Amino acid sequence: MDITPIIAPLNDAQREAVTAPSQAMLILAGAGSGKTRVLVHRIVWQIQVNGLSPQSILAVTFTNKAANEMRGRVENLLDSSASSMWIGTFHGIAHRLLRRHAEQARLPKDFQVLDSNDQQRLIKRILADLKIDDKELPAKEVQWFINEKKDAALRSFHLVGNEDKNTRRFLRIYQEYEAACERSGVVDFSELLLRVYELFRDNDNILQQYQQRFSQIHVDEFQDTNHLQYAWLTLLSPNRDNIFVVGDDDQAIYGWRGAKIENIYNFKDHYPTHQTIKLEQNYRSSGAILKAANHIIANNKSRLGKELWTDLPDGEKISVYGAFSDVDEAKYVVDRIRSWVEDGNKRVDVAILYRSNAQSRQFEEQLMLTKTPYRVFGGLRFFDRAEIKNALAYLRLLANRHDDASFDRVVNTPTRGIGLKTIDEIRQLANSQQISLWMAAQCLIDQKLLPNRAGNALFYFLDLIEQLAAKTAELPLGEKVQIVIENSGLMAFYGQDKVEKSAEKIENLKELVNAANLFKIDVNSDADISELSEFLSHAALESAESQANEFDDCVQLMTLHTAKGLEFRLVFLVGLEDGLFPSQQSIYDAGKLEEERRLCYVGITRAREKLYITHAEKRLLYGRETPASKSRFLRELPAELLEEVRPKREVSRPMTAKSTSFSITNLPKEMQSDSRYRLGQRVEHESFGAGIILKMEGEGKTERALIKFSDDSRWLMTLYTKLHVI
Repeated sequence: MDITPIIAPLNDAQREAVTAPSQAMLILAGAGSGKTRVLVHRIVWQIQVNGLSPQSILAVTFTNKAANEMRGRVENLLDSSASSMWIGTFHGIAHRLLRRHAEQARLPKDFQVLDSNDQQRLIKRILADLKIDDKELPAKEVQWFINEKKDAALRSFHLVGNEDKNTRRFLRIYQEYEAACERSGVVDFSELLLRVYELFRDNDNILQQYQQRFSQIHVDEFQDTNHLQYAWLTLLSPNRDNIFVVGDDDQAIYGWRGAKIENIYNFKDHYPTHQTIKLEQNYRSSGAILKAANHIIANNKSRLGKELWTDLPDGEKISVYGAFSDVDEAKYVVDRIRSWVEDGNKRVDVAILYRSNAQSRQFEEQLMLTKTPYRVFGGLRFFDRAEIKNALAYLRLLANRHDDASFDRVVNTPTRGIGLKTIDEIRQLANSQQISLWMAAQCLIDQKLLPNRAGNALFYFLDLIEQLAAKTAELPLGEKVQIVIENSGLMAFYGQDKVEKSAEKIENLKELVNAANLFKIDVNSDADISELSEFLSHAALESAESQANEFDDCVQLMTLHTAKGLEFRLVFLVGLEDGLFPSQQSIYDAGKLEEERRLCYVGITRAREKLYITHAEKRLLYGRETPASKSRFLRELPAELLEEVRPKREVSRPMTAKSTSFSITNLPKEMQSDSRYRLGQRVEHESFGAGIILKMEGEGKTERALIKFSDDSRWLMTLYTKLHVI
């Protein structure tokens, strides 16, 4: 037969992997090195050259998208359907196995699968039955506990006798949850994997059936497997020569959700006769970008080791921009994107990558101000996020007690004992009397029409809003927002949530405070409108702006975790500062720091032609300007690969919905002469010593200057600060 279509498109290392004799194989596939091609061509080689039946091939990956792509490419090469093949996600394959062996797996034939939301709702019902306040112990935290134990192959009975006081409470809920699932004949996602593991472990005849059936096992993204996934893979291929895994330890970035990088490190111990092949030729990025990625990842001690290379030219150096502030950083990035588009390039080829979702706000605002279409890939825009909407709802109630949508949203968020029955009574009274929900609630309380507990809880909520309004009436907007977020209980509510998204939600709430601190009423707006009302209108307008859809020519914004597997011609890797990236929690933990460095490696290798890296001298954090230091990852890059971009000298007003920045050369002469200070001027302060003016904002009484002193950079109000021009 003609094997040319199988091997002709492959380079030497890929060809070696595809045509290797049947044995345990570990393919270390670097970023952009063609790992999917190798998997697909290996499967086709086994069928067409080695004569294996398509039904004897097992190929597992992590997403439906990846599984569908693999199946489609196999079909194209075979020129026939691959519907009978076992190609799918771990959960999809597990579901298929359990449907075949439901009885042996102790499941009803018509068992149903709970998605994550259904699982959480069931846990909430169990908490209610056990009279455990969801505010005291959120359902998400319990969900995380249960799934973590299942991923470690631990049933509730495995934990009995070893638990501490806190675990005993979780254990009781876990036991009730297992019982409820058994009664209802349902399984969650983690249960799918656990049941298959137990099915193989406890039924030797079934295990042998599938050991014999699957002549070849193929695993994609092997570095992302968890304990349970690896356990049933090793059961299917115990010390045999039929497992072919493709992965990259340098792209192992999901430890926080249970992935075990140890699996790829321990492969050699489980399969001592294995062969390792490295795919190091990259087809995506320029030489300069790959050299930078290699330098970064070389600082990790725990790695199997490989070095990416390419036939492509080195291309442009990596541009590094040290911004004065996070606002300046966002302006610079958007300005570069506009220049890129003006040169005839497409926006869809541009990505802004950040460590934390909260960082998206500044970039979103600048993109909207410049009317640049964008899309937040794999996530919500800043003002569309639930925690932000909740905070804004409290603020809207402060501005208008009769805002029914806001009342309905937060009357029991965080939970305060106002149940659905009470809320329904409020709605009925409001509808019948044609009054607001706020007025209806007051009527029910005044006329004592509610049970004591419900009435007291509702009174507490109304009183909370009134107290917040009185307490914050004369405060600046930023302080007002900060106090509302804290005193409403939102910060504590999200802070006690120990699941993976809790820290992100806290960061988003802090970023809302930053947005309020930066916001100023437009000088052309109605003077009778309060700053709070104007800010709320601004937020509503931003939220109402429709995000570009998937197929529009728009800039892509996403977290570094979301970016894995994608590539773009132009990439902005932003916020490279210690404490932000790497995160503060990882700096003093060697294992976590190495995962953060792998995340940086992933970010760099998303770029094909041009990479910008940005950092800021200061960031606004919870209403306070906080000095920032350049990320250690940036300091690990060799100087010959970088070009420093000098910050523009400009005077800019604080950010508003209609803010404008002016180049100093474009300012009218009369405005240039209003201040005795200029950018680049050397000045002396009686306490801080000599310094240089880096930036100026405002005018007259609001004029302030960012001055770089020997030990720090500080914003000073020029009207109230004694500065001597040197």
